[in-house]
Amino acid sequence: MSKPDTVRFRYNQAILVAAVIAFVGALPLADARAYLLPVLLVPLAVGVWAWRAGTDADARELRVRALVGQRRIGWDRVLELTTDQRGRAVARLDDGQQITLPAVRSVDLPRLVSATGQTLPHAG
Repeated sequence: MSKPDTVRFRYNQAILVAAVIAFVGALPLADARAYLLPVLLVPLAVGVWAWRAGTDADARELRVRALVGQRRIGWDRVLELTTDQRGRAVARLDDGQQITLPAVRSVDLPRLVSATGQTLPHAG
């Protein structure tokens, strides 16, 4: 049995590089006083978020990944894929919820739909 094709959307990895630079830059500050050690948690959290956050889609489901945890949504629950005013992709679910899909932009919607195994109707 072959693994289904998965389409992955992630944020630009420059965010991860910036988090590493910020972490290194915060080391002298955190080393100066013990109560400043939590300052290191901010670039660390941003780095983990940049590495993990995003959206994965295959023919079975949509996976929305955040800093901690993920949410799996079956395609049968998705009523509509649309965009918000800022150009981010949004999934409208059958229970009325709207979920913003991390790292998916309006121009990525055709790739996202192709992960379902279906095609977009052509505008006539």
